[in-house]
Amino acid sequence: MNQRYTLSLNEAGQYFHIGVKRLRRLAECNIGNFSVRCGNRYLIVRPKFEEFLINNSFV
Repeated sequence: MNQRYTLSLNEAGQYFHIGVKRLRRLAECNIGNFSVRCGNRYLIVRPKFEEFLINNSFV
């Protein structure tokens, strides 16, 4: 999973140890920054989300 560029919310939750509901809220607020909407699904761009986590002290 560390080789993939985008992750679904469930995969990102397992990878980053963050709840799926919290990831969905973050993805809805940050479309274009680290999340992409594909149909009715949100995808997390892994490298940009890792950068987001480093720059923010809270999630």
